[in-house]
Amino acid sequence: LFANDLIRGVRMPDWIGTIVGLALFITIGSGLVGGIAPIAEAMERVGFDLGSRRISLWWIVTVAMTAVILLAVARALMKIVSHIIGNSQLDGAQRVLGQKLATVAILAGAFVLGLDIVGIDLTALAVFSGAFGLAIGFGMQKTIGNLIAGIILLMDRSIKPGDVIAVGDSFGWVNKIGVRAVSVLTREGKEHLIPNEDLMTREVENWSYSNPNIRIGIPVGVSYNTDMDLAMDLMKQACVDVPRVLNHPKPVAWMLEFGDNSVNFEIRCWIKDPQSGVGNFKSAILKRVWDLFKEHEIEIPFPQRDIHIKSLPEGGTVKLEASSKHVVHGTESTNID
Repeated sequence: LFANDLIRGVRMPDWIGTIVGLALFITIGSGLVGGIAPIAEAMERVGFDLGSRRISLWWIVTVAMTAVILLAVARALMKIVSHIIGNSQLDGAQRVLGQKLATVAILAGAFVLGLDIVGIDLTALAVFSGAFGLAIGFGMQKTIGNLIAGIILLMDRSIKPGDVIAVGDSFGWVNKIGVRAVSVLTREGKEHLIPNEDLMTREVENWSYSNPNIRIGIPVGVSYNTDMDLAMDLMKQACVDVPRVLNHPKPVAWMLEFGDNSVNFEIRCWIKDPQSGVGNFKSAILKRVWDLFKEHEIEIPFPQRDIHIKSLPEGGTVKLEASSKHVVHGTESTNID
């Protein structure tokens, strides 16, 4: 049963079938001309000597076929390992980390095995690999840094797939942690690719690091003529009527200040699913507050301006010469002489 599930879960690339078919064609064709040995001898004569090594057409074909076969085997192993890890009991971050480490190990093993098959001595590449590694280190400094930063993020589990984070102007939930960057999906459907190093060096706001519950603050203003106790009860009732609000901690309505036009409150309530959106949640709360205020005839004030004209000139036109104004509870009065 495990083998059947594994076979169904791993889909081989189409090009592997092409390679296998080509290998069978070459094998059958070589059999028609007396075996592979005559073909190998003919291809071995086409080439040149480079130091103590013979670079022939047969050697090049051998290297190419070895690389293709090892790559196909490596990809198949990576898919099998990814399928096994994906169906394990590990959490999201541990699964991603395991898949990345397995990928690096498989590719490194395939590379070393390929060098051994084609007969390249690893000790002969010691000096060259040192210089090449130094050049790669300088040229791919950012890439290697992002790779290591991504592994560290997965190991300490500070950022995991599904977390809701804010980095600068980017806000959304982590869709994928890649080799170079972290994919952050916003509510608008935009996908921001943030380099892993930025998440290590910059300040990151993680809304679901240790606890997915977050508190939302929603400002509301009411008229000075309002029954404040009733208004506060209605604001808390609006929170109770919205399904996403948690019962504990209970929602509250705090009076913040006496403003120029209104008495300003703030509704504070908790939710546990910020990945479902914050803007739509605030809209639902405000809509319910509006309906309850209308039912109980509670006024939401807005700035008003009253103009008092003391006299009109002949002809019915108004000439503004001087004015004085004062504001009382959101009403701006202007006296025109």
